[in-house]
Amino acid sequence: MSTASIAILQKNPGKKPGNSKRAGRPTRVMPGFDLSLGFTLFYLALIVLIPLSAVFLKTFTMSWDDFWSAISSERVVASYRLTFGASLIAALINVVFGGLVAWVLVRYRFPGKKIVDALVDLPFALPTAVAGITLTALYSSNGWFGGFLEAAGIKVAFTPLGIVIALIFIGLPFVVRTVQPVLEEAERELEEAAASLGASSWQTFARVIFPTVLPALMTGFALAFARATGEYGSVIFIAGNMPMVSEITPLFIITKLEQYDYAGATAIACVMLVLSFLLLLAINLLQAWTRRRGQAQHHVHAPAAKEAA
Repeated sequence: MSTASIAILQKNPGKKPGNSKRAGRPTRVMPGFDLSLGFTLFYLALIVLIPLSAVFLKTFTMSWDDFWSAISSERVVASYRLTFGASLIAALINVVFGGLVAWVLVRYRFPGKKIVDALVDLPFALPTAVAGITLTALYSSNGWFGGFLEAAGIKVAFTPLGIVIALIFIGLPFVVRTVQPVLEEAERELEEAAASLGASSWQTFARVIFPTVLPALMTGFALAFARATGEYGSVIFIAGNMPMVSEITPLFIITKLEQYDYAGATAIACVMLVLSFLLLLAINLLQAWTRRRGQAQHHVHAPAAKEAA
């Protein structure tokens, strides 16, 4: 090796002399990254940002008094309360039962497992109007389930309870399909090590399994909640759409559009966008915190658990 090459290696250890022309350039993992990033931002702006900006621009044509009157009437506030409340309840129920369904599909073998796995995706493929009509037929007073429930004093169709059931139906796949891959990739050696160290089934679940799937559960919750807040087709049939009782905000927006009150519709839509964004932002921040905490605990406890196994 020449003296010049030795001098280059001393100044830039780990680099070959022949790569001196590229020493100042950052290495790219993916070729064409700049072009791909530019196309991604352009596509995102075209599909998402420009339509959302149009909603806000249309709202800005209103005066403050008109805007406040449009978003704060008693009927509109009642629709906010019903929409977000029902969406929250449905998402929480889906987190519990969606996690159980994902656990059964991953950890157990039984006849018809593939059929059950395929049925989970049915709400994805089924048109929302068909889902709404079907649920209304089942839970109405003369339906298969509704007749028995009304005999017990529980009315489902045309009540907020019916809205929650419809939102549970359309939100379940989001939780199952989010948690299922995490359970499939989970390290079962840690569970076996915890059992060998004398941990009970509940302790193994609480300290080993649950921290692993918690970020996925929160992601599924966020997806199910976001889908539920904007759901329209499967809800309007079973809701009954009675003002102050079972009228959801998306239906109120459609009503405003049918009355050619475009500014009023966009004002309510802006409130929905802001509230949904804030809630999803809080969920994502909490999810990131739990993921970092889980990874830190995993790095601390995993080596000891594997040695015990």
